[in-house]
Amino acid sequence: MEENKMEKKVMVAIDESECSHWALQWALENLGHAISASQLFIFNAQPLHNFAYLSASTYGAPPVDLINTVQENQKRLALALLEKAKGICANRGVDAETMTEVGDPKEKICEAVEKLNIELLILGSHGRGAIQRAFLGSVSNHCVHNAKCPVLVAITLKVTTTEFHFVGQTIAFGDELGEHVRKLGLFVN
Repeated sequence: MEENKMEKKVMVAIDESECSHWALQWALENLGHAISASQLFIFNAQPLHNFAYLSASTYGAPPVDLINTVQENQKRLALALLEKAKGICANRGVDAETMTEVGDPKEKICEAVEKLNIELLILGSHGRGAIQRAFLGSVSNHCVHNAKCPVLVAITLKVTTTEFHFVGQTIAFGDELGEHVRKLGLFVN
């Protein structure tokens, strides 16, 4: 019982993008020992769909069966993504808990962080520029400013280098990040 009280809680938020699965891979490779000693949550938010296109394609209100089918497929996709991520963790000897919720990803991630008392949130970034972020929004940017814990955003660049941000604490490049996380004492055994 005493051991569980000292266990840190880490959450990796994923979606169907390569960058989110890359963030999970990076975390397992670079923070593996610390993560294996922590309680790991893999989280997926199923965005709410705008069914206006279904209304237009059916010349009026979309059939309930069609909406249900779209929602069921979305849930199946989310569960498949979580199973894949859990398998990646298991291959590295890390036990992970999975969870999914329906709603705006940026809001649902921050709510889950608070609800579960997460101590480190890890997520990928699509690497959008300022203009794209202004129009499309940014889940990672929202989480950086609103999550109630430190946030690690892994950004893959199209160049040969990779940039990592440990927001709110420090900025590091490459393998230096793992050392910074350890120095900050987020994973003290």
